[in-house]
Amino acid sequence: MSSNDTPVSPSASPATPHSPAADSPFRTEPTSLDEAPQYVLPLVVHIEKTAPPARTDALRTAARAVLVMLSDERSDGEGEWARAMRDWQDARIRKVVRRARGAEWRKASALPGITVTGESAEVRVFPPVPLDGWPKELAKLQVSGTDLDDPEPPAAPDPSGPVLWLNPELDMSAGKTMAQAGHGAQLAWWELPETERKAWREAGFPLSVATAEPGRWQELTVSGLPVVHDAGFTEIAPGSCTVVADHPALRRG
Repeated sequence: MSSNDTPVSPSASPATPHSPAADSPFRTEPTSLDEAPQYVLPLVVHIEKTAPPARTDALRTAARAVLVMLSDERSDGEGEWARAMRDWQDARIRKVVRRARGAEWRKASALPGITVTGESAEVRVFPPVPLDGWPKELAKLQVSGTDLDDPEPPAAPDPSGPVLWLNPELDMSAGKTMAQAGHGAQLAWWELPETERKAWREAGFPLSVATAEPGRWQELTVSGLPVVHDAGFTEIAPGSCTVVADHPALRRG
């Protein structure tokens, strides 16, 4: 239930800490960014055996957790997490999702980070850590072995708000999909102007996650909206399109 992936954006926002040229973090081919120390953004989903969260709610909550971390004042300027966030964004953009229950969740919750709650899901996001330097409380958590389901069909996405559209042709674990949804949310955040970022943040980062119909998916991938391409480290082939980030402020026409 993990992801060690690098998304690819069709363009880079001025807010992105890189140019969209050779050193963009959103390229599958090797770049100078691969020579930088590599960091990862850890996310931990709370999954108790007797009451696991619904899959779609976990996806939404993971995406919101990434946005909350990106927009937190501690991640900016001289904030306590700002250096780690810069180091993470100066290399490949990686996210890893792990699961915890009981005492494991309580220990993880004691570490610096932010817990984001959905309808049934809890996801805690932590400041980036070196790829090989995880805190012991997080390093021992499982990255596989438990998947999630929706006990009832999820509600249709709200077309008037942000939607993270999933590729209908891919079969990904819940953890993999959570990481991909986080990538999509991050691309949307980077593409948005500051006024739209502020409005989204103040509203609590509402968003939907849904699997696109096959015909609609093809339209979305060529619409000019941000597209996540997987680096192929886990589960699926390199370059696979996984998510299209559809925010009203980014739609053309």
